[in-house]
Amino acid sequence: MKLFIGLGNPGSRFDGTRHNIGFEVIDRLSDSLNIQMQQTKFKGIYGTANIGGEKIFLLKPLTYMNLSGECIGPFMDYFQIPVEDILVIYDDLDTQPGKLRLRTKGSAGGHNGIKSMIAHLGTQEFKRIRFGIGRPPNQQPVPDFVLNRFSKEEQPDVENGIERALKASEAFIDTSFDKVMNKFNG
Repeated sequence: MKLFIGLGNPGSRFDGTRHNIGFEVIDRLSDSLNIQMQQTKFKGIYGTANIGGEKIFLLKPLTYMNLSGECIGPFMDYFQIPVEDILVIYDDLDTQPGKLRLRTKGSAGGHNGIKSMIAHLGTQEFKRIRFGIGRPPNQQPVPDFVLNRFSKEEQPDVENGIERALKASEAFIDTSFDKVMNKFNG
């Protein structure tokens, strides 16, 4: 069993923003794996399928970023998904746009969605893909920056990053996360 979680904010006004890159990757994964995201439960939208004998879940919490754990914790409990089987994809200010950092554990690093997950799961030890969105220019406030879209100049790097995050997620379906990290980090 595997659960892929993309963090973001619900609503069309947030589509394409830096903070919603986790949603973007899950949408692409949904298309690639032909998993319909039409079911709702625990303040989230999800889809499921069996792929190669493995039950796969895709989840987008609709709680707004800062409350992501309110969806994820109950969802995992209901479907009896162990924390070892989850992979969360989210934006990372400390990494250049489009660059990926794959980890098996870590602190929230100031990310409120991850803080909420840690609080609800009771652990920092879950697999993650941190997707680089860069730092705000000219002392722009972080909340404004993360709710803006990527620049035209950043788009090629972001598109490449989305494709790599998609491939890393797909690889995790049938291989160890250590192998996935070795191939896709950086």
